[in-house]
Amino acid sequence: MIYLEKFVFPGSDDEFNFFNNYHLNCHKSYYPFQILTKHNFTQIDFEPVTILCGSNGCGKSTALNIIAEKLGLSRDSTYSRTDFFPKYTALCSYVSKIYPMPKQSRIITSDDVFDCMFNLRNINQNIDSSRKQVFDEYFSLKSEKYSDFTMKSLEEYDTLKKLTRARKSTLSTYTRNSLPPNLTERSNGENAFLYFTEKIKEGGLYLLDEPENSLSAKLQEELAKFIEDSARFYGCQFIISTHSPFLLALKGARIYDLDAVPARVRRWSELENVRVYRDFFEKHRDAFKA
Repeated sequence: MIYLEKFVFPGSDDEFNFFNNYHLNCHKSYYPFQILTKHNFTQIDFEPVTILCGSNGCGKSTALNIIAEKLGLSRDSTYSRTDFFPKYTALCSYVSKIYPMPKQSRIITSDDVFDCMFNLRNINQNIDSSRKQVFDEYFSLKSEKYSDFTMKSLEEYDTLKKLTRARKSTLSTYTRNSLPPNLTERSNGENAFLYFTEKIKEGGLYLLDEPENSLSAKLQEELAKFIEDSARFYGCQFIISTHSPFLLALKGARIYDLDAVPARVRRWSELENVRVYRDFFEKHRDAFKA
């Protein structure tokens, strides 16, 4: 499915006119101005899966943020949005089959995933910290201090309940019943993969900024398969910035190489990033021989 057909960024002349009209020094940085024009990257024509590839600092994440800003897509984490973002996006245009985008559409960044993992870790750490308090409470209730305890007022009802529970339970059972379980025992990579599968719903436009971060090679393969299936069977469209050869090799993806000047569409096997991997394994070919 293609919801977003085309997106146009301002070119060098548009930026020059902007600086001239506002009497700005065009030799200074006014992010996100002057980023994509370095690569003469002025237009994206989209497929169900479109990929932006290039070295660090080439502007692929900037392009995703600009598109998300222009379309008003949902996001979980804040980003480096300068005062010039509204002025820049006002110069952008796009062609879409529907307006607005499906409500489940969103941009997902590395910060979103890391924030989710950090929150899970904090919640689990708080539960772990509370566990010692429960231990102390259990041993206190089992001590001689409460051996002859009888409830004398309604205010002591909660203590009686805890005492009854402690007398009938082992330490592990008492602790398990007193605390919520840890939210997850999964690894960071497994949680990151789960984050994508939970956020990506049927029939939406999804911008993914370097989703391979935190994922093992195997999980990158699984994410690639999930994206392929979501685009093919569940009406999703994806715009992805990535260095991952597993994602770059997605079937039918249109890949823009932002290292080229001007930026151009290339096959994944032509990309310098992929060829670095190929050359590395070629160099170590003998290590794989039985």
